[in-house]
Amino acid sequence: MHLAVYLPLVMPLLAAAAARPLAVRLPPAAATWLLAGSAVALAMASCAVLGLLALTALVRIPLVGAVGEMSRQVISRGDPASVPVAVAAGVLLAAAAAGVCRALWHRTAALIAAGRQARRLPGAGQVVVTEDEAADAYTLPGWPCRIVVTTGMMRALSHPERQVLLAHERAHASGFHYLFTTAARLASAANPLLSPLAAAVNYTVERWADERAAVAAGDRRLAARAIARAALASAAAPSRQPGQASRAAGALGVVTGPARMRHAGPVPRRVAALLGPPPQPRLLLLAVAVLLVAVAGAAALQAALDLHALLEYARAARG
Repeated sequence: MHLAVYLPLVMPLLAAAAARPLAVRLPPAAATWLLAGSAVALAMASCAVLGLLALTALVRIPLVGAVGEMSRQVISRGDPASVPVAVAAGVLLAAAAAGVCRALWHRTAALIAAGRQARRLPGAGQVVVTEDEAADAYTLPGWPCRIVVTTGMMRALSHPERQVLLAHERAHASGFHYLFTTAARLASAANPLLSPLAAAVNYTVERWADERAAVAAGDRRLAARAIARAALASAAAPSRQPGQASRAAGALGVVTGPARMRHAGPVPRRVAALLGPPPQPRLLLLAVAVLLVAVAGAAALQAALDLHALLEYARAARG
């Protein structure tokens, strides 16, 4: 293996630094796909490299070398990874696997709870208005997705602003935004260096819903005002214990709407974006980002091919 094997371990640092600029400069839908996909690809590439490095420590064990009929001298000369590095890679890989399993368990439990609560809500329509003085609104994934809005939130907004709020929530539901944030969160659980990408995806799905709501309203300033007023109403709501449905939505952390936008992303940045023109595609920026992720994947693939060739050579030398 060549020293390029370490490239997938370094690339997440560059991705973390670029996450916020990409989230701001690209159209929200494109940014969401790019950031979520990049997080998954980089997590897979870094874990693959950790596995390859750990394998080099394993094949150095005399018993393993004897069983595989491999020359220890060939492996030692052809592998740039020292034993401490290989052992450290194995430890990191185990930690990554444990992190993903833990995150997947909690995420699955939250989705099941949200779906269960969505099915238990009264009525057959997608939108459910609950009697609650606290201003709140959120989307619960399920079959079908349900949108919950409290009477406190309804009173805090004018009729046109309510339509923006509902369009925002419907965008979350129809776009399956929780799948993007779930993928990004699992990737960051595997590689904590990718946490900024997960945070950026939380922001871009909100911006995605904002833009869809603005199109539905036909007025970007109205959409900006509705987002700001909903966030202010939620922030001014009295402290209370959340209900089961609200807790389920909060556990997902990504399908909530304007009522919890102060947690999902910086509201002033989103309002400012709506007060400006719609974001335009930046094909060059998108292509560069995709290329860098592809380079990391290619480096991991090449490392696997190099290790395979090394092991084959070690078997031939032993024979």
